[in-house]
Formats: sequence, structure tokens, C-alpha cells
Amino acid sequence: MKNIRKSAQRRKVNYSKKRRLKNAIKHIKRLDSKKSALKAYPEVQSLIDRAIQDGIINKNTASRYKSRLLKFISGKK
Repeated sequence: MKNIRKSAQRRKVNYSKKRRLKNAIKHIKRLDSKKSALKAYPEVQSLIDRAIQDGIINKNTASRYKSRLLKFISGKK
């Protein structure tokens, strides 16, 4: 029973961290200027790196997120 309670709690924590990461990525994509997107990027990069450490996303997935975000930002005018 204890393991069931623990896993349910971990699921809630992991879910909230993953949603926070996804929302931060969406936020950067909605920004108007390249300058503001580049300013917000380090915070999102930090969230991505922490998600790796917490075991929420895979290292390669994180690398893909970062790469695509920078590609998206550099394409903005």
C-alpha cells in the first residue's frame, strides 16, 4: 500500500514538472520578437536540464527540444 501511495505522489510531481516544461516551450514559441525569445531561452534550457536529472525526459529528447527551440528562435525576424 505504501508503494502505491508513493507512486501516485511521484506521478503527480512528474506530471506537473512535465506540464511546466511544455508550457515554457509553448511560451517561447508565442513570443513576438527574437530578442525576447533569446532572453527567455536560458530559463527553459534550465527546466529541460532539470527534467533530465529528475528522470522525466530522456537525454536525447532534451537535446532535440533544445535544438528545435534554437532553430525556431533563429528563424524569427
